[in-house]
Amino acid sequence: MLRLMDANLDRLGEGLRVLEDSARFVLGDIKITEALKRMRHELTSIDPAFRSKLLASRNSEGDVGREKAVATIPRTQLVDLIAANARRTQESLRVLEEYAKLPQIPMEIAQRNFEQARFMLYEIEKELTLKLIRHDKRERIAGLYVIIDGQNLVGRSEVEATRQVIQGGARVVQLRDKLRSKRDIIDVAHELRQVCAEADVLFIMNDQIDVAVAVDADGVHLGVNDLPVPLARGMMSLDKIIGCTVRTVEQAVQVQEEGVDYIGVGSMYPSSTKADAEVVGPERLQEIRGKVSIPIVAIGGLNETNVDTIIEAGADSVAVISAVLDNEDILASTQQLVAKFN
Repeated sequence: MLRLMDANLDRLGEGLRVLEDSARFVLGDIKITEALKRMRHELTSIDPAFRSKLLASRNSEGDVGREKAVATIPRTQLVDLIAANARRTQESLRVLEEYAKLPQIPMEIAQRNFEQARFMLYEIEKELTLKLIRHDKRERIAGLYVIIDGQNLVGRSEVEATRQVIQGGARVVQLRDKLRSKRDIIDVAHELRQVCAEADVLFIMNDQIDVAVAVDADGVHLGVNDLPVPLARGMMSLDKIIGCTVRTVEQAVQVQEEGVDYIGVGSMYPSSTKADAEVVGPERLQEIRGKVSIPIVAIGGLNETNVDTIIEAGADSVAVISAVLDNEDILASTQQLVAKFN
């Protein structure tokens, strides 16, 4: 009995520590880190005298299950690591919970609420996993970001244009549509979402959170006068990213504090897409780069002749519309811009 408790307390502490360090060092999430740390201390701290008994019972060499092959969760990405350690921790909690019901179990163990901790961990695992998925998406905001707008395609297929920009090396695709009905936009967005998912490219919806939710987009991009970021966050799953366009350093700092995942800065230069857009220039981008840590996407009037300057100013990504979609050869135009990042 002591060997069983020793093994499961060790597994419990080890699994919780992996989850805690992931929340602490990868996400920098204070709330989850503190919750896991508190759980680890409350459940695995042992009186020295009882600890001695547990250690005396330990027999790793004689463990009949030590050499047995067992099915494991493949660890190809960080969320797999979280899933494996959450399962390990939950199983240990279940074993301790059941054995704590036996009368011969010492009060040192029996009085601990393993059941409550197990159900709490289910929710922590969910939140941690979704936030790590979002963190991964945020890290992928880099390189060429192409905005698909039917007005620039003049009757050409949005789906085919999306396939071409992806083939050309675009890392992010956004659908922007200010004209059609929600029903029509959703139909197109579904198709673009599927094309992007197949190529492992992020798909972002411009402005329309309801459409983004309906088609399971990777995120939404908001304008400076759109829905406030905290309200938008409450309408979307934790694994979805939110971008927001800003024009000033103060706006950039504010939306970062509100929890956006990336910032759009513009307009860099006069734009044919938005003739009335305020031009802030690469100097403003450089100022903002010095104040925020999240990815910056430059937008407005960008093309092959000026992208180098914007990258040097600190942009992680550049967003374009006409520089790609206004050309007959969308694939070649995309490739030329992508080469600037290489």
